[in-house]
Amino acid sequence: MEQNQFSAKSNGDNKDASVTSGSNLSYWLDSVGPIQFEPLRKDLTADVLVIGAGISGITTAYSLAKEGRHVVVVDDGFVGSGETGRTTAHVVNALDDFYHEIEKYHGEEGARYAAESHTAAIDFVERVVNEENIDCDFVRLNGYLFLHQTDKPKTIEDEYAATRKYGIPTELLNDVPGLAGESGPCMKYPNQAQFHPLKYLKCLTDAIIRMGSEVYTQSKASDIKEGSAKVNGHEVIAKHIVVATNTPVNDLVTMHTKQFPYRTYVVAFTIPKANREPSLWWDTGDHESEWITMPYNYVRLQEYNDEDYLLICGGADHKTGQADKESTPEEDRYPILEDWARKRFPDVKEVVYRWSGQVMEPIDTMGYIGRNPGDKNVYIVTGDSGNGMTHGTIAGILLPDLIAGRSNPWEKLYDPARITFRATPDYLIENSNTFKQYGDLIAAGDVSKLEEIPAGEGSVISSGLKKYAVYKDEAGGIHAYSAFCTHLGCVVHWNGEEKSFDCPCHGSRFSREGKVMNGPALSNLPEVEVGKVEK
Repeated sequence: MEQNQFSAKSNGDNKDASVTSGSNLSYWLDSVGPIQFEPLRKDLTADVLVIGAGISGITTAYSLAKEGRHVVVVDDGFVGSGETGRTTAHVVNALDDFYHEIEKYHGEEGARYAAESHTAAIDFVERVVNEENIDCDFVRLNGYLFLHQTDKPKTIEDEYAATRKYGIPTELLNDVPGLAGESGPCMKYPNQAQFHPLKYLKCLTDAIIRMGSEVYTQSKASDIKEGSAKVNGHEVIAKHIVVATNTPVNDLVTMHTKQFPYRTYVVAFTIPKANREPSLWWDTGDHESEWITMPYNYVRLQEYNDEDYLLICGGADHKTGQADKESTPEEDRYPILEDWARKRFPDVKEVVYRWSGQVMEPIDTMGYIGRNPGDKNVYIVTGDSGNGMTHGTIAGILLPDLIAGRSNPWEKLYDPARITFRATPDYLIENSNTFKQYGDLIAAGDVSKLEEIPAGEGSVISSGLKKYAVYKDEAGGIHAYSAFCTHLGCVVHWNGEEKSFDCPCHGSRFSREGKVMNGPALSNLPEVEVGKVEK
């Protein structure tokens, strides 16, 4: 395959946060390239303003445009350049929080609606692919859930009973098809799917424009409120506003106490096609993990060239900005994944891509799709957990119903204003962890002098009560910023893998140039004079 200028070989040198939120470029972004439109340069009026051009925003805009509404979509990067471009693109009703757990939090009705909505999302994607004649490698296939070495068979037994109860025709197997060195028990999920998310979004975006709506990239929204928002300093008036920005940038505190940011890692190998059936694989998660989310490993195959698939393996998660809690820096997560994959797929060849992404983990297993708490006509999509492709598609089904005033049985399950008392213990653990990060305000920095920072790396330096985020470029030039996150003032941490400064409290991320790449922060890290750093 001929690779473009953003190929895997140039990973680590991507400085344009509009292309992707980090230094490493995913296969999806590399194989399609930036999906770019003109920036917004004028005041506008629309029926609906959609902020965010990932799977959630574009699917919602597509559905609304099909209903005849005039939609304006804006994104501060390019289409799909956020977390949609950094996914592994499983399209599934096999949920990583498990239906027997969802039932505990949301009851039988909630678990049934979770199964129904995610199944409907797979069907929606397939229907759109056929109706729009989209060449995006969409395929139906089997998924296989197997035990993590720290887990017990009861997890599989409970999940098998729950999936069958809620209408998902799973099967119990005694081995794990396609994996070496793994034995049962295993659950087979039929009729799952996968696709190329950027090819899919590109065609949906073309359809949105064809239907008379508008898409603007490199167009940053701010001052989001009922009826209007500022975009690149221009006013966009809209009766309804959808904030689909992975984590809501219109909310200061409320939603950020109900979900928590995690980094997840991906390696992509070439693997011979011979005698290999495309499937999805997941294990049940590490029950000895530092994190209450119990991170799991996940795998799929992707068309690549005539001889090889890409084997795309993800996992090694940790809370954003807190990799040091496990004494495993971000850049050391890839060898862990590579070793895990090579043991189970002995015929993999070279690693040709690696990247990481950010997932928002909701406190009660289900994401948030609906009216922003306290607002009437401002809607949010967030808390995607490990099911962003289906969750974002559910938004494209549910939000048009809410905007049109139609009833939808899923509304209560995904309501962002819900309170789930059964989640209180986890709520306290996660928010206590967030609070502890403010201890960095009085902690020592990573280094004491600029000379200690290697070229091409960054660090946090303390000077009294002040903290500076410092990046030393390859030529030895120093770039210094305030290290206090512009969201709620937490001290950022250097991410040596994506060359970014990451907030360990609520997941805001800033490029090596101090530019905001991920919310909830809206503004860049303030630049400071280098001479002040060591004073």
